Amino acid sequence: MASSEKCLGKGSSPPGPVPKGCVRLYSMRFCPFAHRTRLVLHAKGIKHDTININLKDKPDWFLEKNPFGLVPVLETPEGQVIYESPITCDYLDEVYAEKKLLPADPFEKAQQKILLEQFSKVTPYFYKIPMARQNGEDTSKLEEEMKEKLKSLNETLARKKTKFFGGDSITMIDYMIWPWFERIEIYGLEHCMGGTAELKKWKERMLEDPAVKATMFPSEVYKGFYKTYAEGKPDYDYGL
Repeated sequence: MASSEKCLGKGSSPPGPVPKGCVRLYSMRFCPFAHRTRLVLHAKGIKHDTININLKDKPDWFLEKNPFGLVPVLETPEGQVIYESPITCDYLDEVYAEKKLLPADPFEKAQQKILLEQFSKVTPYFYKIPMARQNGEDTSKLEEEMKEKLKSLNETLARKKTKFFGGDSITMIDYMIWPWFERIEIYGLEHCMGGTAELKKWKERMLEDPAVKATMFPSEVYKGFYKTYAEGKPDYDYGL
């Protein structure tokens, strides 16, 4: 499907209607939350188009779709709008029922949601530590806390004795936590994975996945974008 690679900002014309038989994703190329939805769209082979948004200078028409001004946002040909990354991913899994990513068993599904809650306590460190470093602050305490949280995830995987967090094939939970691990080196946090042998094996296996390969950027593009982001002038079109 046609996608607007370049981001649309304030004053831009709204895109036309969503084509029939397709779903539209409003995204930002480097956003890890929108990355979750991109992974699910690719993993399930869902026909979609993508409109990238300038998150520093949002178009008014986008704020009408999501007053929070955040990505990801999904829009259907009927004009239905869904946002928040876990909600968009669950929605896609229900509506496009072939190749389900969430388990059918209610207990197993609940386990994935619990694990996602556990992981949501880790994501702030991906921002806190680089920002503190940039301000010349001591980050050793934050890094220790992050190491402990990653060790806990590693133990969960070790107890399961499976290749992925939901079993021996990739399921929703793997895609929900992957975007941050893809960026861990860019954030300069790979050393926080010390002592997490199972998690490291999981990361290697994830890198072989077709949806992961289809949605990732070369590390020099990530690094270039994050440099502009850290300087307070994010170039959302970096590398285009």
